[in-house]
Amino acid sequence: MKLSELLAGVALRETLAPALANQEVTGLEYDSRRVEKGFVFFAFPGSRVDGRRFAQNALDLGAVAVVSDLPRPAEFIGDWIQVEHGRQALATASRNFYHHPDERILFTGITGTNGKTTTAYLIETVLRASGKITGLLGTIEYRLAGEVRPSPNTTPESLDVMRFATELEARGGTHLIAEVSSHALALGRVYGFHFHTTVFTNLTRDHLDFHGTMEEYGAAKRRLFAGPPAPQWAVLNADDPVSKTMTPDHPGSRTIWFGLAADAGLRAENIVSGFSGLRFDVLWNGRRANVESPLLGRVNVSNILAAIGTGLSYGLDLDAITSAVPACRAVPGRFEPVDQGQSFLVAVDYAHTDDALRNAIQTARSLSKGKVITLFGCGGDRDRTKRPLMGMAAAELSDFVVLTSDNPRSEDPLAIMNDVLVGLGRFDTPYVAEPDRARAIQIAIERAQPGDVVLVAGKGHETYQVLKDRTIHFDDRETAREILRSFGYKG
Repeated sequence: MKLSELLAGVALRETLAPALANQEVTGLEYDSRRVEKGFVFFAFPGSRVDGRRFAQNALDLGAVAVVSDLPRPAEFIGDWIQVEHGRQALATASRNFYHHPDERILFTGITGTNGKTTTAYLIETVLRASGKITGLLGTIEYRLAGEVRPSPNTTPESLDVMRFATELEARGGTHLIAEVSSHALALGRVYGFHFHTTVFTNLTRDHLDFHGTMEEYGAAKRRLFAGPPAPQWAVLNADDPVSKTMTPDHPGSRTIWFGLAADAGLRAENIVSGFSGLRFDVLWNGRRANVESPLLGRVNVSNILAAIGTGLSYGLDLDAITSAVPACRAVPGRFEPVDQGQSFLVAVDYAHTDDALRNAIQTARSLSKGKVITLFGCGGDRDRTKRPLMGMAAAELSDFVVLTSDNPRSEDPLAIMNDVLVGLGRFDTPYVAEPDRARAIQIAIERAQPGDVVLVAGKGHETYQVLKDRTIHFDDRETAREILRSFGYKG
């Protein structure tokens, strides 16, 4: 492929010289360590490192040119192509290089503060049950035609998405499901991608350390629905008022509204929630179907409806969709039970915002008449303003709270906990503050009596803890199981 073909559609600061435009390109990269002869290297400004630092190294490895939205460094010797937006340029170039796989593979993009991962798993379950060969890009893991791969980012760079889609297509894949984070949308990682279906779960306070305001956070989410190009279908949560701002402003886009609201076209009724899971009726276009799911908590009704709506957008029959839902038995770290035969429930959940924590505690409350013991912490180097709000949520809804450390990163764990205590102390709920997370989990389990629920919140599926000077192995589920075993529960 010629360089001019690779950069077709990219907003350039200057016209390419003829000799450069005719250069043959054999690949593209944003990591200089992976550059080979004939590649084009894309240099981005980073939060910690300026990609221009590696431009000369990329050239030495055989790159034919460097593309960046930053000006050429004075010491750089080689072809430098300045563009209006670096990551948008990479997204366009990636689609060009891989011949637009998003126009052949049907893309589903899911965004929102909470529920993305569970919804993605449910959608994958529904599509696979209908015989589709799927790929999934998400927070917990990537899946490609049944093969599981580690997930370095919820939404990878555009180049990685196009590579993934191309590999999926080569294996006979038909559908790609992607969690699309607000960071990815703001940075342009899915710029120009063709989505068949886009899903909005909800919008609550999160990531303000990156976006600054809720308005900017919502605006980032909106990009998935606004395009260009606009999606063919939008599946929107009628119970969240922000959804109205997500409606695609394009005559060719169609919308499915799901929820509990009376005006939702895809609606749930007669909900029964218990230790064994969920049962409810779903109404759509005058039809009624029964839904059963082993997933715990009423909050999953919304996630299931979103998955049903997505299946409908692909022309699947309502009964076929609802019959597939029970096959999604659990999502790692999403109110995941740890069962060693104890007389109380221990559940591990990824809740790391005040709204998600409220939902998780309310789920715990709905499952038992016993006490709810909530353990949580807040991550370091993230939005400080949500810390007291999480403290308030835990104290208001729990019978006992264990405050501990999450991923402190570069911050002092005790300083983070002090921020949380501002909100936690507004209620009379008894609590213990214990920065050692393993010891904190033990304290929470020791407090439990038959019929109680111990909610271990914050890290969910994560198998590590990020400290100031190192990252260590730490899995809430493993730790809880070991503690239960030490108390004599054998499973």
